[in-house]
Amino acid sequence: MAGRPTKDTPSRVDPRTGRPLPEGIRWRADRQRYQIRVVGPSVEGGAAERSRTFLTLAEAKRELAKMVAGRNPNGSMTLDQWYDKYWPAIESSIRPATARSYGVAWRLRVKPSLGRHRLDEITSPMIESAMVAWSGGASAKNDALAVLSRLLDGARRSRFIDYNPAREVKRPSMRESISPVSRALTLEQISMLLDLIPDGVYRRYFAALVYTGMRAGEATALRVGDVDFARGVIRVSRSLSPGMRGELIEQSPKSHKSRDVPLIDALRLYAEAAARGKRGSDLLFDGADGGRLTNHNARRAVNWEELREAIGRPDLRIHDLRHTFATILFDAGATAPDVQATLGHSSLQVTERYSRAREGVALRAGAALNDALKRADESNDASAAKSAHPEPEMAQRRTRRTLNGTLMAQPHRPPRGMTR
Repeated sequence: MAGRPTKDTPSRVDPRTGRPLPEGIRWRADRQRYQIRVVGPSVEGGAAERSRTFLTLAEAKRELAKMVAGRNPNGSMTLDQWYDKYWPAIESSIRPATARSYGVAWRLRVKPSLGRHRLDEITSPMIESAMVAWSGGASAKNDALAVLSRLLDGARRSRFIDYNPAREVKRPSMRESISPVSRALTLEQISMLLDLIPDGVYRRYFAALVYTGMRAGEATALRVGDVDFARGVIRVSRSLSPGMRGELIEQSPKSHKSRDVPLIDALRLYAEAAARGKRGSDLLFDGADGGRLTNHNARRAVNWEELREAIGRPDLRIHDLRHTFATILFDAGATAPDVQATLGHSSLQVTERYSRAREGVALRAGAALNDALKRADESNDASAAKSAHPEPEMAQRRTRRTLNGTLMAQPHRPPRGMTR
């Protein structure tokens, strides 16, 4: 009857030395390797037994010591294997548009560079080296780093790894090499843009983007009842964004907060024409056939590539219309907190990127310094004129000045009748 292996069992004897193997290590003749087995928490909960094999006894002893010290055997799982198990938990906790971006980041960047590596061997330098080869700009790399960090955070909370190395990696800067202000359209370019779009649903849609600063998904989700024509205010409380399969999903705005934007005179006629004959629950901006209007089908309808060439902005993006509105607000004298609230920014720091206040810093500082130096020169000229006919007291003061114009220290003279 077969039982537990004893110290004389072939698998418990080192064939290379003939000595008994340490507890927890056995010889696998079929693989010609040393094997260790460790029990630890499983991915589904409970306990699971894992085994690993090594070419040398020394390697098996070192790894066994780590396991006994608390190293989790699930750390040997590859990042790719962990993604398959943990991705549903991530997907259920984020917005559909975010899940879509993360999915692209995983397929194109994270999986090819790090997917084959074990969870417990991924380090911060390894991630930084992988980032160098990742395609795309700062936004794309941040998406890749974000999905990687979420995966490793889940592994850490499951006690598969001790810490999340992705949290030690510096995020690529989201500051664009070209400032948002420089990407904004001028008033003349705005007029040209709208004039080149045929009158109708698409001109109204683009007018709403440039004159409210709404995100494209927010303008798409806008309903007639959201516009208060009497007060001149538009309520932004929802957004439409594509899901994992391209379907449009209605959700809260990006900041998860509703906000009001002004219905300015330049937009009022477009909004009134869009609302005419509709109920309050109807979409304000719909397509030519009554369907959902998005920035993608709107660009195709107006021939976006030719349109931006015609106004002299071949690099223009739909999102730059939002930059345009923010810049116009600042130029009109709006305060940073008001601009922040109107655009729905999460922080004032993001909003201040649209202000031109810093553009004239050098000129203002130079003008102030020139004025100060001019006043100093005029003062010196006046002093020089007086020195031609100095009064006795002024002559004495002049003799007590150094070359740099500072008074020299004079001996203290006690009042009359007093002695030191």
